Amino acid sequence: MTAIPDPARRAVFAVFRGPRVRKFMRHRLAMLGLVTIVLLTLACFAGPHFLPYDELYIDLRARFSPPLSGGHILGTDPLGRDIAARLFSAGQISLTVGFTAMVLSTLIGTAIGIVAGYFGGWTRTGLMRMVDAFLSFPSVFLMLTLAAFLKPSPAMITIIIAVTSWMEVARIVEAEVRGQAARDFTAAARMIGAPHWWIMGREILPNVMGPIIVAATLTVARAILLEAYISFLGYGIQPPLPSWGNMLNNAQQYLDSAPWLAIVPGVAITLAVTSFNFIGDGLRDALDARSVQ
Repeated sequence: MTAIPDPARRAVFAVFRGPRVRKFMRHRLAMLGLVTIVLLTLACFAGPHFLPYDELYIDLRARFSPPLSGGHILGTDPLGRDIAARLFSAGQISLTVGFTAMVLSTLIGTAIGIVAGYFGGWTRTGLMRMVDAFLSFPSVFLMLTLAAFLKPSPAMITIIIAVTSWMEVARIVEAEVRGQAARDFTAAARMIGAPHWWIMGREILPNVMGPIIVAATLTVARAILLEAYISFLGYGIQPPLPSWGNMLNNAQQYLDSAPWLAIVPGVAITLAVTSFNFIGDGLRDALDARSVQ
């Protein structure tokens, strides 16, 4: 058994080479989304080092400065804080929350989905009824309820989003694994006495990596949007720590007098969410085995 090559490793590397990469690169919207995310990430994590102000610096004399005035590229907020510095710092938090929540929710959903799909029977029934129970509650209200009773911090918001976002991944993985568990290579692995964990992790999982990767990409966009939503409502990231959501919350009363306070974080959220959705669409097309030539 130890002489069998690692199929999981081969399957993961196969996603990033050959006809799948060429098909993904021909998807113009996906490439546009990928370039946008790379530039946005670089701006958020490298941009603050090139600005003369940090996100907490207050200059009351420069309150409500419009963009491109007084050394403030994107203007200032009601306290005279630099919008660009706060936008980049908020982006670090929002993107980190999105990626981390995606990893956690994908791991939870994949684990539950692969166990339910592989074993079937009462195991599948029990796990999928648990998924249905979570789905029966509107995720937004469930998330807001958890946020109201727990201390709001980036780590806690990440956990809350992950706990309320894994069900779709579990459904996708369960459906894919159920089909793979009935195939000949799975039966052959059982006949040679391979343990269940080995079959699930080394034989079945590599064959369902495509749908998992696509679901994970779309989950990042959803997590960023959810973080912005609960922060906008005041239950997420708390000031003075900036996030794109609480920047919108603070800007809503100044829409007439200082519209850039809402436009700047709104554009950032739109770019991030739309770009991840474009990438997900490109990956879905590229990883579709029926369309790869």
